[in-house]
Amino acid sequence: MKLITFLTITNLLIFQLSSVTAQITEIDQSIAANRKGEITIKSKPNAKVSVEQISHEFWFGCAIPNSFVDGSMPENDKKQFEEKFLKNFNSAVTENAVKWPSMERQKGQVDYSVVDGILNWTKANNIPLRAHNLFWGIPQFVQPWVKEMPDKELEQTLKNRAETVTARYKGQFVEYDLNNEMVHGNYYEDRLGADITKKMAEWAQSGDPEIKLYLNDYDILTGVKLPEYMAQIRMFLKQGVPVAGIGVQGHLHAETFDRGQLKNALDSLAKFKLPIRVTEFNMPGQRSKYYNDRNLVMTPEEEEIKAKEMVDYYKICFAHPAVEGILMWGFWEGANWIKPSSLFKKDWTPTPAAIAYQNLILKEWWTSEKGKTNSKGELSVPAFYGKYKVTVNGKTKEIDLTRSAGKVVVKF
Repeated sequence: MKLITFLTITNLLIFQLSSVTAQITEIDQSIAANRKGEITIKSKPNAKVSVEQISHEFWFGCAIPNSFVDGSMPENDKKQFEEKFLKNFNSAVTENAVKWPSMERQKGQVDYSVVDGILNWTKANNIPLRAHNLFWGIPQFVQPWVKEMPDKELEQTLKNRAETVTARYKGQFVEYDLNNEMVHGNYYEDRLGADITKKMAEWAQSGDPEIKLYLNDYDILTGVKLPEYMAQIRMFLKQGVPVAGIGVQGHLHAETFDRGQLKNALDSLAKFKLPIRVTEFNMPGQRSKYYNDRNLVMTPEEEEIKAKEMVDYYKICFAHPAVEGILMWGFWEGANWIKPSSLFKKDWTPTPAAIAYQNLILKEWWTSEKGKTNSKGELSVPAFYGKYKVTVNGKTKEIDLTRSAGKVVVKF
């Protein structure tokens, strides 16, 4: 009986290990298929070639807090924040700066200084920036003075907000979250009717005709609100709302996450043929014990688990052809709403997650190759999509390998 039990357990473990191995292989194959193209160098035969990646096309980003530019972050921390951000991320999102209550707490007193400060920094460092958000219709996040308006004045005020902000920042934000978390509440729709989202989009386009407007919501990747989100997207598309992309927040899990459900949610949303961004990622997330008890500190073992969970989450997202980026909602304990999810401690000590993240983004998913052209003067290199320096016999050219093109030929 004991022998049978032992054999059963052994066979079960072998099956589980085989399943994990198969899953890892499948993810790696998907990454190679969806995130790699080909750089072909043409020169003289037997020429020395170096191919060095400069940056990723895929967005590995993070939120920028108001404190980074409003003078409240200590100068030494600000210097560290800037250095670590530029080393680890290639894109960004405003954490709170663009939110209406942050910009206009009192009626008519609009403060653009923080938004301007973040944009100045990202532009100076060639960091694409997404604006979060034009509107946020969850009732508790709507300013009291907005709620006091009669319907006609409210609609005119929404129009003014959309047109003014988008016109002021025309062409400066890569994309905007139009109206945040509409699956969970929409004060403006409750007041002004089902066509208000389309009107918001049209007003935003009036200010910036080239604007890209995203939806953004939570509890989607967990599957909890996925059916409602799918239905809402279908409704908006039927109404003619110009939805440019789908935002899905990545912090409604606990200390771990459901791998299968994450993949299923991404597969489901991909049916709309729209780009997907994982907009607000934390590991551990909002359902973890660390969110409920802010005094908890991770043990070394828990830090290692966190690092593994983060890597697995990133791999699934990076492997998926519809996903175009993933943005953390904080990377430093000094400016992160879920502190244990940070890559760096308050004193800027890197956590195991920081090391794992850098190994993934800057090593495993990074192309650096050397070789020689063949007798025909050619060398082809499989490479992750992004910007590159290609050097042949001491002469260097910078090129872009884009996913849309799939390959690029560099002639020397």
